[in-house]
Amino acid sequence: MKLLVNFSRGRGRKPIIAQVVRDTGVLINVERAVIDSSEGEALIDVPDDQCRLVRDSMTRLGAEVRILEHGVNLNESECVDCGACISVCPREVFSLDTDWKLKLAEEKCILCGKCIDACPHRALTLPL
Repeated sequence: MKLLVNFSRGRGRKPIIAQVVRDTGVLINVERAVIDSSEGEALIDVPDDQCRLVRDSMTRLGAEVRILEHGVNLNESECVDCGACISVCPREVFSLDTDWKLKLAEEKCILCGKCIDACPHRALTLPL
């Protein structure tokens, strides 16, 4: 399960991810992170059955955590199966099947947004 974690230095200077791994024993995979001297956002992947434990632990340490049920959203009525999203995706989320229909492996998505910018029909959106 993916979690979107937002944190700021104003809430403390603790190494939140490391602290949660130590306290819970849950291994966390950081899929994407943008961090500067005052704030940060990280997309992490944790085992589904331990998602709430990790979220609660991070929240207690001052982070805002959102559980993401889905990756990028595909509006099939807008998609023309052009494949523009395929080449820009760093995680091979998109492919074409034998009928040249766009397929989406949503679980691979790291919400980088590159596909959204590439889509000429605006058929892709990030989850709210």
